[in-house]
Amino acid sequence: MDGRYVYDLSEGNAEMKALLGGKGAGVAEMKRIGVPVPDGFTVTTSACVAAMRNGGTWPERLWDEIQAHLSTLERRTGRTLGAAERPLLVSVRSGAVLSMPGMMDTILNLGISDESAEGLAAESNDPRFAWDSYRRFVQMYGEVVEGVPGQVFEDELTALKNRRGVTQDTGLTADDLKELVATFRRAVRLSTGHELPTEPREQLRRAVDAVFGSWNSPRAKVYRGLNDIPDDLGTAVNVMQMVFGNKGDTSATGVCFTRNPATGARERYGEFLVDAQGEDVVAGIRTPRRLPELESVLPYAYAQLMATMDQLEHHYKDMQDIEFTVEDGTLFLLQVRTGKRTAAAALKVARDLVAEGEIDKETALRRIDPAQLDQVLHPALDPTQAGTPLTRGLNASPGAAVGRIVFDADTAAERGKAGEAVVLVRWETTPDDIHGVAAAQGVLTAHGGMTSHAAVVARGMGKPCVAGAGELRIDVDAHTMTVGDTVLTDADTLTLDGTTGAVYPGALPLVPPQITDDFSTVLGWADEVRRLGVRANADTGEEATKARELGAEGVGLCRTEHMFMATDRLPVVQRMILADTTDARQAALDELLPMQQADFEEIFTAMTGLPVAVRLIDPPLHEFLPDLVEQSLLVQRLEADDAPAELERARALLDRILRLSEANPMLGTRGVRLLLLHPEIGVMQTRAIIRAALAVRRRGLDPRVEIMVPLVGFAEELRRMREIIVATADDELASAGVTDLRYTVGTMIELPRAVLTADEIAEHADFFSFGTNDLSQTAIGISRDDAEGSFLVPYLEAGIVPANPFASLDADGVGELVRIGVERGLRTRPDLEIGICGEHGGDPASIIVFDGIGLDYVSCSPYRVPIARLAAARARLTGPAYDDR
Repeated sequence: MDGRYVYDLSEGNAEMKALLGGKGAGVAEMKRIGVPVPDGFTVTTSACVAAMRNGGTWPERLWDEIQAHLSTLERRTGRTLGAAERPLLVSVRSGAVLSMPGMMDTILNLGISDESAEGLAAESNDPRFAWDSYRRFVQMYGEVVEGVPGQVFEDELTALKNRRGVTQDTGLTADDLKELVATFRRAVRLSTGHELPTEPREQLRRAVDAVFGSWNSPRAKVYRGLNDIPDDLGTAVNVMQMVFGNKGDTSATGVCFTRNPATGARERYGEFLVDAQGEDVVAGIRTPRRLPELESVLPYAYAQLMATMDQLEHHYKDMQDIEFTVEDGTLFLLQVRTGKRTAAAALKVARDLVAEGEIDKETALRRIDPAQLDQVLHPALDPTQAGTPLTRGLNASPGAAVGRIVFDADTAAERGKAGEAVVLVRWETTPDDIHGVAAAQGVLTAHGGMTSHAAVVARGMGKPCVAGAGELRIDVDAHTMTVGDTVLTDADTLTLDGTTGAVYPGALPLVPPQITDDFSTVLGWADEVRRLGVRANADTGEEATKARELGAEGVGLCRTEHMFMATDRLPVVQRMILADTTDARQAALDELLPMQQADFEEIFTAMTGLPVAVRLIDPPLHEFLPDLVEQSLLVQRLEADDAPAELERARALLDRILRLSEANPMLGTRGVRLLLLHPEIGVMQTRAIIRAALAVRRRGLDPRVEIMVPLVGFAEELRRMREIIVATADDELASAGVTDLRYTVGTMIELPRAVLTADEIAEHADFFSFGTNDLSQTAIGISRDDAEGSFLVPYLEAGIVPANPFASLDADGVGELVRIGVERGLRTRPDLEIGICGEHGGDPASIIVFDGIGLDYVSCSPYRVPIARLAAARARLTGPAYDDR
């Protein structure tokens, strides 16, 4: 832009979101198209960023610009900030570029003082309204700017209501509120050691600075981390003339969505409170009323709101989240933004908007976050097993959650991080609870509505939430929740049904997710657009069946060693490892062969007509044996018990463990190295694969066999291993009299040397499959298991690395290795089929890289197949344009 730090609303529009923040750009756009909004101006994100870069010191001309725009606002409104007559009161609100609901700070009614409160009372002829606005300002300013704990104010407010015998804030009189202002100011003085500042322009300066600072509050940092929002964007600050929803029965405030954010249904959805200000609705202090009731309370404002909702949805061509205030019957909109929604709602809204002609399919695909689809694939409560609800609340966010009860966010975060399933039970969540909500399976609150903080954040995260369960009594200190005569503690388990609002004691059974028409339709659109194939990593027939149901186009990785770990097979495997002679080892392998064959038959059956890449054994043999320490202790116990028969076998096993143990087994005798040292293992597995394919074919099915050799680093390794595989497979086919069963032999590329010599390796490979898990470890030089439990988290928090390289591909390092391997492999064999089967195959950000490199397919876990399908389509629509090869 022009280097300014402050813009009037009339100077902005929706295209200036990066500079004005989402809220500032949204309000400016509403003003531009004629929607009624309060007057004001926006301090830009660039001002916040400049201050952050300078240790919190503002840019030199920023305060002068703010004062100049304030003076202009005063002239336009005919009011003066802090004046005794016709006072101007303003709100100071954050406005990040990307929506971060509830994560940063807001101050309302700034500019009010003893003198201006009297002036406001005289002008409105409503002293109660004036002193209610004043006590709200002292509370917000004291908490946000002065750092007074919010509970201090809540305790004083509760104590006054108890003395007056009222349950709601609205039951307090003007004199009560005037007394509360004095009480709140005294609390600020006691907490900070100084009086609350009274000069309104100084209050404004400090309020803007506090909102800048809230960008780096702990809750904001947690939210950005959870939603991949960059830390360097900063926040804008919106200074707007106050409009008052707390001026009695002709005024109200509320939040609404143009469609249902939980289901996506085309229906009005929202809540409001009469005689309230905006924070009351989202804070959940009072139970709000459903939006349709506004028609009978304030019919003219309701009709105007309905028309405006239609106007804004049509303008933005998407579901909108709107904050509104009605002052003395006149409607004002305070904010509009794209509404956060569940995955199910996202799919339905996208499908419906296409059907309504508002957007095309490609636009719909761009709008759905692939990672969000994981929500649709979560289990739901089994309707045939549901018990009697303990209580009911509002069905604020759908889905089912089962977990141990916890009563505070810190405990939820701690236990959740340790792998325990927990349900966070709160009177009402606050933005500071974000880390606990993220770690919990679901959230239950006693207060709050469908647009409360708990509901909004839970929906955005795909967490089930039951809000406003009014029968619920919570004693945080005693760690108990009570409904009637039932008392539950943090030793008890709870089941939430966020779809119906029911709460059940104990753990109820869940059922697998159901694939909806919306889901299938949108994924069908994705399949029309994407170039990348999507396969699944599947080790059993059940996994392969589920993967195909979810749209997998084959199996990209079948890990055969997982089949060895079954209870009935592990003793046979151990017998094979312990064998002293070739005959003894072969006998054990002969026993394993039909077991493996049966497994492969199930997978080939599930994937008939689609390719199945079977990886030969990868881990070192000692992983199939007991732990060294445990076996040593067992030998000691048997020696003490004088049990010679058992002792002999235990000693033999210990000796074999010692001989097989390696200092670094990940880089030791595993994969192709093990197979070349013990070729009989590869022969057995190849026979099992081919015999399974032949058996399935005899049933009229169409097995597509790919045999994959792991951990190849030298072309000669693959050449020799290919000879063994081909000789074995051809022998099986010849014995069966079959000449037309096609199979291919390829390798995993998971070592840097394999990448650099991919042109040589490709001479002996029909396909490559990049194993990016091990490639990341060997390329970056870190152990995944060790790093994630030690230095990786501090590295992420400090910004040394942008993301966990084992969750999202290190594009500049490992991604470049993949690119080199592809280019060199294709140089030798232009028809080489190339995929990726590491965990990155289901990561949307990684899929963009893989699509750009030109891979043929990605392979991921079955339940991430839909995510990969959508991500592959979005890569085509939003990523760099690459020619199909």
